This record gives sequence, structure tokens and C-alpha cells, in this order.
Amino acid sequence: MLSPFGWSALAVLFGYLALFFWGSAVAAQAAGKPVWLFARASGRDRAAAFGFRAAFILAFFGPLLWIVWPMLHKVDPFWTEGRAVALGIIGIFIAGLGAMVAFAAQMSMGSSWRVGVVSGATGSLVSGGLYQFSRNPTFVGQFALLAGVALAVPAVPTILAPILFLWSAATQVRSEEAVLREALGPDYDRYVASVPRWIGIPRKAAP
Repeated sequence: MLSPFGWSALAVLFGYLALFFWGSAVAAQAAGKPVWLFARASGRDRAAAFGFRAAFILAFFGPLLWIVWPMLHKVDPFWTEGRAVALGIIGIFIAGLGAMVAFAAQMSMGSSWRVGVVSGATGSLVSGGLYQFSRNPTFVGQFALLAGVALAVPAVPTILAPILFLWSAATQVRSEEAVLREALGPDYDRYVASVPRWIGIPRKAAP
């Protein structure tokens, strides 16, 4: 069984995904062009695109599958039968915070929002708000969301989800940085010099 915190974490995840798709549709309308670029990815970027999808599928459907087929959670060394109340409380807090950060970062991108990375399909540079403290606050928030779900609903699939997500994010970020540097030039170099890749205190960029 799942604790109320476990169900709450899954509800937060579902709610975030609904907002994510809605926000992406709004961004596509504002940009006047498709913002979903995963279909045009190749090589490691295609693998990263698959990894993102798989991470969220594991996090949401894994616990439901474990409930439907009890034989699966009975052999899962992480499954707590909903008894880990403290983990549940911490998990729902982290998941909720991560969802808010990820969605706020996505919406602040406006028409520059993209899902995936392709050369020649970037938007303008966004450096305000959460992007003053992280070059990738959406990824930071999404990782926190998945980590929170893993704490609230400990299981093999939910624990694999943030690990797979982290690999996918690290892979895509390397490609994104190369594409953005090519598209935006010195402005992006100054931004990279002053803002951490993941999270931290902004640094003063060299003139």
C-alpha cells in the first residue's frame, strides 16, 4: 500500500506533467513554431530524450504497477508498504518544491522555451529570475520532483527515475551549451561565466 504522502507525491507529479504540457503548448503558440525538438534529436541526444520520458514513466507508473501486482513490490528491497512516514513528509515537500521551481522556470522562458536541443532552433537568451542562480533551473526542479517522489514512494522504479533523469539532463546540457554558444556568441559566454550550470551563487563575469 501507499501512504497518503505517497499518493500526494504522485498527484504532484501528475499535476506538474499536466502543467508542463500546457506550458509547452503556450510557448509554441507564442513562438509561432514547434517547441518539441526531441523527434529531431540524434545520437546521445536521442538517448537523452528517451531517458527523460522513461524517468517520468518509471516515477509515475512504477508504484501503480507495484500495487496492481503485489509480487513485484514483495521482492523490492526499497518498498516500505507506506510505513516510512518521515520519508513521506520529506518527499512530498521536496517534490512540491521541485515542481514549483521547474514550472516557474519553464514559464519564465516564454517563447524561448524548447523541449530538446537542435542547432538553429534556439530562442533568445533568458538570464533573469531563477536563471540568475542556475543555467538549468527547470532540470534542477524536475530532478528534485523525481527525488521527492522516490523518497515518498521508495521502490526500484522510483529510485531509478531520478538517476536516469540526471544522466539525461547532463547529456542534453552538454549539447545545449554547444548550440547556444554557437547561436548567441559572447552574450552566452558571459552568462556561462557568471551563472553556475546547476545551482549556486552568481559570479561576477569578466568584462
